Amino acid sequence: MAQHRRRRTTALALGVPLILTAAGGLAYGVLPGSQPRASAATTAAPAWATATADGFASVDALGQNGTYGGRDGQIVTVKTLADLEKYATASEPYVIVVAATITMDPVGKEIKVQSDKTIVGSGTSGQIVGGGFFLGSGVHNVIIRNLTIRDAYQGVWNDKEHDFDAIQMDGAHHVWIDHNDLRHMADGLIDVRKDSTYVTVSWNKLSQDNKAFGIGWTENVVTDITIHHNWIRETEQRNPSTDNAAHAHLYNNFLEDVAGTDISSSYGNYSRGATRMVLENSWFQGFKNPVIKDSTASIVQKGNTFVGTSGRNESGGTAFDPKTYYAYTLDKTADVPALLKSGVGPRSSIGTTATASTKAAAATTLTVAKDGSGQYSTVQAAVNAVPANNPTRVVISVKPGTYRELVKVPSNKPHVTIQGSGGSRNDTVIVYNNASGTPKPDGSGTYGTGGSATVAVEADDFQARNLTISNDFDEASHQDIANQAVALRTAADKVFLDGVIVSGDQDTLLVDTAAKDKLGRVYMTNSYVIGNVDFIFGRATAVIDKSVITLKKRWNGTSAGYVTAPSTAAGRKGILIANSTVNGDVSSASFYLGRPWHAGGDASLDPQTTVRNTSLSAAIKSTPWTDMSGFSWKDDRFAEYKNSGAGSGAASSNRPQLTDAQATGQEVADWLGDWTPSSS
Repeated sequence: MAQHRRRRTTALALGVPLILTAAGGLAYGVLPGSQPRASAATTAAPAWATATADGFASVDALGQNGTYGGRDGQIVTVKTLADLEKYATASEPYVIVVAATITMDPVGKEIKVQSDKTIVGSGTSGQIVGGGFFLGSGVHNVIIRNLTIRDAYQGVWNDKEHDFDAIQMDGAHHVWIDHNDLRHMADGLIDVRKDSTYVTVSWNKLSQDNKAFGIGWTENVVTDITIHHNWIRETEQRNPSTDNAAHAHLYNNFLEDVAGTDISSSYGNYSRGATRMVLENSWFQGFKNPVIKDSTASIVQKGNTFVGTSGRNESGGTAFDPKTYYAYTLDKTADVPALLKSGVGPRSSIGTTATASTKAAAATTLTVAKDGSGQYSTVQAAVNAVPANNPTRVVISVKPGTYRELVKVPSNKPHVTIQGSGGSRNDTVIVYNNASGTPKPDGSGTYGTGGSATVAVEADDFQARNLTISNDFDEASHQDIANQAVALRTAADKVFLDGVIVSGDQDTLLVDTAAKDKLGRVYMTNSYVIGNVDFIFGRATAVIDKSVITLKKRWNGTSAGYVTAPSTAAGRKGILIANSTVNGDVSSASFYLGRPWHAGGDASLDPQTTVRNTSLSAAIKSTPWTDMSGFSWKDDRFAEYKNSGAGSGAASSNRPQLTDAQATGQEVADWLGDWTPSSS
């Protein structure tokens, strides 16, 4: 069966991390949940409703232009099975927000979803228990995101009687399954059957099941499928099993078989029949027979890592080039476990509401492209074009490329978003190389620490997503001024960084405030911060959430450094690192988590860093806090709570831990106060 395809030329909205989407960034809207039944909205749809798929689901074919779900329909909130089924089975398009735990009746029920639907969980509250969704022949343009689908298990491990899947497709096309938690069902978690095609499965956690993910079961070789940034953990078989797929592109997945549990893997990625599979930059941990193929099938492996695996690990046959069909960017294989542990599954409630009372103004978009195809060729030129004191959102969409320039968003230009339009945050890079001590071009002296920033943000309500901000100052060549070299400086309130990479060495990310007495809140999620000395620092109230903090060696190859250097004012919140990972290719026990920065010797400051629910690598010292410039860390506010990993440790006088009661007052919401970051 011949299929007509052409490459899409539109920008792709990708899942995080960005890590960090991978994959680009995601933000999900949250409806307030006060309605007793479903309510339709007529306002402009928020970002999670208008997002489009990447991978094969983005390809124009079979009369369908990519996969965008129900973005052209009404937005409704559902809390009951009756309402969910009513809208999911309707003939017209809908964005259906699941804002409660919905139990299927009878157990095993699979709602027959019709075309042109987005079904999305409201934060982490959208859960389907005891059943799932079925997409039949010809059903197309369906998005299932941000849901937990669980617990249809009937007590028989290899259950041949109950076909209770989380998501099953029989002859569907253009389907995107993204950021879900699928577990503990009676048969498979995902079944893509009977020539279903143009499917992308991204940023999901699949776990606690006999059969994770089956594809094919037909003699026709037509299925095109992309599987990326999924954490497949504690599943026995079909991880996935791919039968007679024309093109199966698997990349940046993490397959984990945990030792000592009741669940043991029989095989990992399986290429069956006439499948042609490209398998890239994935991490296999503890799996038996991690990669296998039939004699008639193909697997081309590139850049994969195998740790503690055994048995068959096979490749061979002819490949295809996925970039013939769509654009994508690989994350480094070494980053995959940490990236996926923090980035897969449903995202927290950080989105905007979407009811009739929230009439959002449409954003103005300015385009930037180095090749002249945009309105502006530099990012700063687009910033300059934003009207002073603009009252509504202005989005500066930056096409892929490296922009070597300095960018400043002045305080009189609020509500600005700078976002990369490429398939990954690696595609769009803003970079410069000033350091503290670099001569200014006008001869008026040298830059200071703050002045060295590649990107400086002084305007409130700023957002950045799906791009890289870097300072590539060469310390080795400039030892005369080997000082601080800031990539990003924020000196504003309500700064939202989503799906970005902020990269440098010393003093990478300066989270500041407009003045000592001014509040400055920063929320970073699904992102990377890279550096070595005091590389997250300043007096802002800043949250690093669900992100990867990467430690790097100094210019001379030595390992030593400090993650944070807060200079918090008394009575304010400082730096909070939560639900994240701290790692890097550095020596063991070589990095401190932080030290107190009393800027200018100001003894009235009360620096604070809290690191909680975060995985710490062996690079972190057993005494993770230290003094600075004559000020003792013990006189300020430094603490941990329920961290894990080789670099974590028990409470002691040199390693204070929050009590459970104290921890309740040091949550993300406590840092952000009355501000709920939302994509716009």
